[in-house]
Amino acid sequence: MPALEISPNDQPQTLDLDPGVMIERVDSWIDGAVRLAPNMVVAVIVFLVFIGLAVLAKRLVVGQGNRRSRENLGEVLGGFVKWAVLVLGFLLSATIVVPTLNPGDLIAGLGVSSIAIGFAFKDILQNWLAGLLILLRQPFNINDQIEINGYEGTVERIETRATIIRTYDGQNVVMPNSDIYTNAVLVKTAHAKRRSQYDVGIGYGDDIDTACEVIRTALADIADVERSPAPEAFAWDLAASWVTIRIRWWTDSRRADVVRVQAQVIRAVKQALDAAHIDMPYATSVMLWHDQTEAVEGDRSRQREGWPADPESPSEPRWQAIQRARGSADDR
Repeated sequence: MPALEISPNDQPQTLDLDPGVMIERVDSWIDGAVRLAPNMVVAVIVFLVFIGLAVLAKRLVVGQGNRRSRENLGEVLGGFVKWAVLVLGFLLSATIVVPTLNPGDLIAGLGVSSIAIGFAFKDILQNWLAGLLILLRQPFNINDQIEINGYEGTVERIETRATIIRTYDGQNVVMPNSDIYTNAVLVKTAHAKRRSQYDVGIGYGDDIDTACEVIRTALADIADVERSPAPEAFAWDLAASWVTIRIRWWTDSRRADVVRVQAQVIRAVKQALDAAHIDMPYATSVMLWHDQTEAVEGDRSRQREGWPADPESPSEPRWQAIQRARGSADDR
């Protein structure tokens, strides 16, 4: 380490203000700026040219995306290309201003600090990469209706950080792209048709085949129910108070059509079953009571829950059985 040069006029432990030294230092800076002025002018011109090239490159990429109906992908790739051209122009301009600057050394220095940068911007980079992969693979498109993490709605746009989903009640969900890419997504408009279902209960005394035929006929009269595949109605469950009939039908996959047609189906099925005098019972509860003072209380071989095991054999109160037993003992 070189020794510090001390001016012969420098007084120890004293604040020296030498105007001549200050002026000399400022003069050296001015001389250096004058020598670098041509380089700086050329560097500014070069950087402005690269700005124009960056804007032009982005427009070309966005235009290609628009022509292929991939607007979001064009925006993301266009932004990436733009910044790549700007960084290249900045490095080239810096080498013009400072000829001794080696871009390779600068990139190597950035590489050393890339670990810290990666940790600091991990979420941003992860979401950007996930958004790019979503746009490239297209598991869903703009205006598709999807369900993810309990949120359901229409995809408004796919940005570099998040995907915007508009829920059916008019709210926006900003879903990070990494969550979408790493979780299961239910794309409800992936196909043109979607199947819906609804369960109806009929009475145990009603004929199942007749009820199913009545329901299928009612659905056939609804214009928005698809004819192929045809609507279905079949026995599904023997419940506590009714026989469950499961109804299935196909409609357009959009949410508005599904809800509207389901309302028509429920109305048509109710009216058809009423017209055919087929019961749709309420839930029924049966409560069985028995006298806990009976002599056979607790004897499971003679008593069932609610009534005696032998209807021909009348039961008697326990006190009468005890009295009768005592009388028999006294007779002995």
